[in-house]
Amino acid sequence: MSPQPLEPPPLSWPLKVAYGSGTTAYGIAIAILSPAILQFYFNRAVGLSAVWVGFAIMVSLAADVVIDPLVGYWSDNLKSRWGRRHPFMYAAALPAAAFFYLLWHAPRRLDGTALLVFAVVALIGVRVSISAYEIPSTALAPELAPDYDKRTSVLAYRWFFAIAAVAVAQFVLLDVYLRKDVANPLGIMNRERYGEFGALAAVVMFVATIASTLATHRRIPYLHQPDTRSASLGQMAREIGSVFANPSLLVLVGANTLGGTGLGISTALQNYFYIDLWGLNPQQIAFLVPGGLVASLIGILVAPVISVRFGKKRAMLGLLAFSVFAGMVPIAGRLLGIVPSNGSALIFWILFLDYLVTATVGMMGIVILTSMVADVVEDQQVRSGIRSEGVLFAANGSCRSSRVGWAPSSAAS
Repeated sequence: MSPQPLEPPPLSWPLKVAYGSGTTAYGIAIAILSPAILQFYFNRAVGLSAVWVGFAIMVSLAADVVIDPLVGYWSDNLKSRWGRRHPFMYAAALPAAAFFYLLWHAPRRLDGTALLVFAVVALIGVRVSISAYEIPSTALAPELAPDYDKRTSVLAYRWFFAIAAVAVAQFVLLDVYLRKDVANPLGIMNRERYGEFGALAAVVMFVATIASTLATHRRIPYLHQPDTRSASLGQMAREIGSVFANPSLLVLVGANTLGGTGLGISTALQNYFYIDLWGLNPQQIAFLVPGGLVASLIGILVAPVISVRFGKKRAMLGLLAFSVFAGMVPIAGRLLGIVPSNGSALIFWILFLDYLVTATVGMMGIVILTSMVADVVEDQQVRSGIRSEGVLFAANGSCRSSRVGWAPSSAAS
């Protein structure tokens, strides 16, 4: 039997901030690896056929789905002097930054099949290396905060940095590097500007992951150490399968998938509504971004309180249901003829306020939902006798990315 971990000291708020900041790399990846940006970059700026761009994205996503549970399983069962998670977190930082840099620096001499191979390799490298950090790092949450209610606060910090990274990364890429002006007449077609942004983002990703990992390093003596054992491929498959078959996890992942699908569809149509229905210009859309940042900050403070007051299940259902209702209010108002016509100065503020409310309550609901996934750890340990946080978060990760992309996509002018 593995020795019981020592009683950990209280979790301070600076450590919560440092731990949460590690998901900055994940947020940048989600924002910039969106199909809309990748499709335009590889197709229009680099010259790869649009069909093959879609194929490269599909292959990389498929590889990620297969590899993520293996990463989770390995990090659940690794026994080392640095614990189960930290070796992965340290090892993934440099490859994640390097592959992200490489992705935006496709050699100009490549074309056709060679360019397709480059895109597939670079995308798989980015996705797998990010997962190799993000899965073990997120899996630390149940051990950093064993308390049922306090772990909601810990995970709120991760969501804050993820959403903030999405918003800032989109704004910096589209409204700083790719903004069309005298200094950059090519605008979104400027291949060099993508490379400059990729270099900056790679540095930020590396610093964020290493700093967060170092900040949690001193907690290693208080973390669980697995028993020394060897598992056959069959046994490994059965253990991973038992996690995926956990009834509580199936319900949560199913709810997350349905909600993420709806959010993904609405996000994809977001700019069409802003431009065609409401008559906003790209600069006005860009200034909606701070709403997501404010929503994230409110979520950190309020989600744990609501979770304790109403219970996680009731709070999650109520918040997510209200976010759906709030998101429909402006369109309902337009259909009923009570919203001012386009061109009115009130339009922007109505949409900003609605976006702020919708994102705030939705973000709190998702923070609590993620905390509920962490709670499944204890249930799975009772069922199997093995702690499987890594596999649990890998299973939930397939639908998480669609929920992070909350910042409005700032159309490049």
